[in-house]
Amino acid sequence: MVPPVAVSPLIKTARWSALLFGIFYGHQRFEYLKPIGAEERRIEEEEKKAREEQERIYKQLSEANSDTILK
Repeated sequence: MVPPVAVSPLIKTARWSALLFGIFYGHQRFEYLKPIGAEERRIEEEEKKAREEQERIYKQLSEANSDTILK
């Protein structure tokens, strides 16, 4: 078996720098996108409530119409 080759300090530094930069960039990007995602979730919840209300009204009207037809 061949002994492991020593990695250049320049390569090690570059790899660690890239890792730390990626962590920093990811954190910055998350903080930028977090309020946008919260707003989208809020809008989605409002749309869901409106859609459920419309379905409830439609169901009530359908039941009322079916009751009048059967009488």
